[in-house]
Amino acid sequence: MTFPSAHPSLAAALARRGYEQPTPVQAAVLADDARDHDLLVSAQTGSGKTVAFGLALAPGLLGDAARFGAAGAPLALIVTPTRELALQVHRELTWLYADSGARIATCVGGMDPRREQYTLRGGVHIVVGTPGRLCDHLDRGALALGGLKAVVLDEADEMLDMGFREDLERLLEASPKERRTLLFSATIPKDIANLAKRYQNHAQRIATSSEHERHGDIEYQAIAIIPRERDLAVVNLLRFHDVAGALVFCATRDGVTHLAANLNERGFAVAAMSGELSQRERNQALGALRDGRARVCVATDVAARGLDLPDLGLVIHADLPQNRQVLVHRSGRTGRAGKHGVAIVLVPDPARRYAERMFASAHVQVAWVPPPSADDIRARDQLRLVAEIGALTGDLAEEDRAVARSLLATRNAEDLVAALVHFRREARPAPEELTVPRSMQARAPQGPSTRAFGARSGRTEDERGGRDFGERVARAEHAERHERGERPERGERPERGERRDGADRVPGSWFTVNVGRYKRADPKWLIPLLCRRGEITKRDIGTIQILARETRVEISPSVAARFAEAVRRPDPKDPNIHIEPLDGPT
Repeated sequence: MTFPSAHPSLAAALARRGYEQPTPVQAAVLADDARDHDLLVSAQTGSGKTVAFGLALAPGLLGDAARFGAAGAPLALIVTPTRELALQVHRELTWLYADSGARIATCVGGMDPRREQYTLRGGVHIVVGTPGRLCDHLDRGALALGGLKAVVLDEADEMLDMGFREDLERLLEASPKERRTLLFSATIPKDIANLAKRYQNHAQRIATSSEHERHGDIEYQAIAIIPRERDLAVVNLLRFHDVAGALVFCATRDGVTHLAANLNERGFAVAAMSGELSQRERNQALGALRDGRARVCVATDVAARGLDLPDLGLVIHADLPQNRQVLVHRSGRTGRAGKHGVAIVLVPDPARRYAERMFASAHVQVAWVPPPSADDIRARDQLRLVAEIGALTGDLAEEDRAVARSLLATRNAEDLVAALVHFRREARPAPEELTVPRSMQARAPQGPSTRAFGARSGRTEDERGGRDFGERVARAEHAERHERGERPERGERPERGERRDGADRVPGSWFTVNVGRYKRADPKWLIPLLCRRGEITKRDIGTIQILARETRVEISPSVAARFAEAVRRPDPKDPNIHIEPLDGPT
């Protein structure tokens, strides 16, 4: 199948780019029964959706004309969650509309707003931007939406997760009611469905792949680890797979900083991405990743949104995803455009049952495998070194051969090659020795399976005993710091029997909140937030310990499981506040 429904002005651009057949999402939006309708499309990142909505918009914007007329107020508005994605969309539409005379403008944070205002007032046909910057231009009168024929919300679920609901509603309400609205989202949760119902007119639902199927080009693996060996496991995974590009996810900014520093120290070329970076620092990190100076990106979920990294063959979930949607979003960064990718989830041994339930709810087939050992890595290094050094002989100059002859006159050939092998081997980071977790000792690794992952087999003694997980982790960490000669921060260790009112009682379960003294954490507003997010009462809250960058909270054991389930759900009121069990979900 070719592109029979593509507008003639865009068909030539598709041919120049070598497009011969549409992807499933492109074919769906070009179908006759989708023409001129509002669309609610679920499609994964990398499925060709930018070209899809570019093709879908053309008939309504150009009509029967081959080229656009004089530019004035924009005819189409495309809203994306991040600056990087907006710039990527702009690049795609620029070549796609090259023969149509379209003027396409971007309005994103980090750029000069005065230059954007000048461009908008000079007339444009299509505007691509982020919600906040678009609303700023709307407030200043530089952006006029009265002439819009179409609005596209790209990665709408991401925008809602990032707290842009009010901005999106404002842009949609300022647009003509008779416009065409195309909403693209990786998944269609309740919030997206409600947004579509409110702002779309009998939208046609398009699902190019089942939301219950994993991405066909992604291989999922789960690795049980000892919690304190997380960084060591990441080192071995990066060494074993040795891909051109890897993305490692952490739950917090501090986690990104800590892990990136550890990897840098071991010799990996790393770029760290977190919310605390300035736009200039973010651009520098992205530049290093795209030109190959950095091969590993360590990022939080928010910082990684909108990233389009080339040759990304590996995604590592160093910290467990908060839910199945986060699992799918993170993993979808690899295995794009028909390329094979690997997504590996590091699972702290006590959190194995939680991870199995998450995999089951996401309907992904996961292979539980042991982490690569140092011997595994050395064996793979040997194969790589043979291939790499063998490839070096392909293009040798005569002066190189002259040096070789001089060396061979005084040295054994095997010794010379061995020296080269040693030099190349020493340039690689050393592998780490890892402890085999109890659950992996109890049963052999399982292959891909669709069994009920929530099975209770293989539980550890601590899980069966029902002891306070947070207390065990805190005591272990305290012991490790004591062995290193470090003094714990005041109030850092949860003590058995301690409570805000001083009463003795059975110890509860410990949770962390990603705000501390540096962000003015205070029980006056933390307690109401915990009650609302966790669906509990004030009586269910025990000790509250406010540290420098986090707060630890003890929850009554009778409601701990319900609390953990409730706080995993996204919260539109406080999207940047995350609550989780002290050492990962249980």
